[in-house]
Amino acid sequence: MIRVVLPQHLRNLARVGKEVQLQVEGEVTQRSVLDALEAQYPMLRGTLRDQITQQRRPFIRFFACGLDLSHERIDAPLPAAVMSGAEPFMVIGAIAGG
Repeated sequence: MIRVVLPQHLRNLARVGKEVQLQVEGEVTQRSVLDALEAQYPMLRGTLRDQITQQRRPFIRFFACGLDLSHERIDAPLPAAVMSGAEPFMVIGAIAGG
């Protein structure tokens, strides 16, 4: 099982707690985790990534094992600790300002 931590506004939208668990088939990548998340919680479609281009939304960041994965290839394997469920894949709402 893959553990995913969502920001408050997406938790409210999906009506879930801080963390959800997903079954991901095949290789565990950002794409496969997001596909599984959107399949289980269809109300999240379009909130994390553009529905047509599949590009991450500008003010959304992805973290795992203390690493910012936001600019990594979407099909790159996630860290082993995420695959084993020891560490969560975290979705963070970025804050802009000056």
